[in-house]
Formats: sequence, structure tokens, C-alpha cells
Amino acid sequence: MAGTRAARLIQKVSSTRAFAKFAPHVVPVMDRTVHRLTRGKVLPSARMLPGLVLTVPGARSGQPRVTPLACMPEGEAESTWILVGSNFGRAGHPAWTANLLARPEEAVISWRGRSIPVRARLLEGAEREEVWRVALTFWPPYAAYQARVERQIRLFRLERR
Repeated sequence: MAGTRAARLIQKVSSTRAFAKFAPHVVPVMDRTVHRLTRGKVLPSARMLPGLVLTVPGARSGQPRVTPLACMPEGEAESTWILVGSNFGRAGHPAWTANLLARPEEAVISWRGRSIPVRARLLEGAEREEVWRVALTFWPPYAAYQARVERQIRLFRLERR
């Protein structure tokens, strides 16, 4: 989609503060509902960016938390994915990032209709900076999200277990 007029329009709209206010309340609900109804075969937001559904126990509750997310698949083997904790450029870290920090070995993703157990690792230092540069090329609105917040956006690499 990158490079098309539609892609540029979507990127421009998704970089706005208005989008950051309404999208977190609409996009995940729509994704979860359609994903459930299609038994993991369809994720509407994945029409714009590759997407997966992350299931990880809550950091405090231990209850399964299901979150549809955009992702950056790495390589051809479908064995690693990058998740960007942008929270649409809102102030706090998204809850799913705390869950991954607390329970990195207990995550499972739904990827293209398949359930895959994964291990999560928070990226830091030079490794994070290199992946961040790739992420900005992959989805330029991440730069606008980072500019709006004082926190450093968390990046995670998920690897098959």
C-alpha cells in the first residue's frame, strides 16, 4: 500500500490527534469482533498494515487479554514479528506492553488464521534504534506519535517458541 495516494491519505489521517482520540475505541473493537466471527481468518485493520491478534495473560490479573495489533513481520520464514507500542500517540504505554513485560514467555499470536506461541523481548539500545528506523519507513505516522509523547515508544520482537 505504501506509496499510493490512498496510503498517503490514510497515513496523514492516522497521524492526527483526532484519530488518536477515536481510533483506540473503534479499531480494536471492530478487529476483535470480525476476527472472532471469522474464526481468525479476517482482521479488518490488516487491510492497511499487517496485523495479528496478541493473547497474553494480564500482568496483574493473569486473565487472558486479547489485543489486535499492527505488526512488522520480519523475514520470509514467518518466525519473528515487531510490535510497536505506539498507543496511537497517546500519553501512556498501551496495557498490552505491560503484559508482555510481565509474561514474555506466555504470549500467543493469531497470525493469518494460525495460533503461534511466541516469546516477547523488549528492544533496547542500538537494536531498538535500528528497528525504530525500519518502523518509521514501514509506517511514517509512528514519527508523529513519538513527537506527541514524552515516553519512549516500546518496541518488542516476538519469536516463535
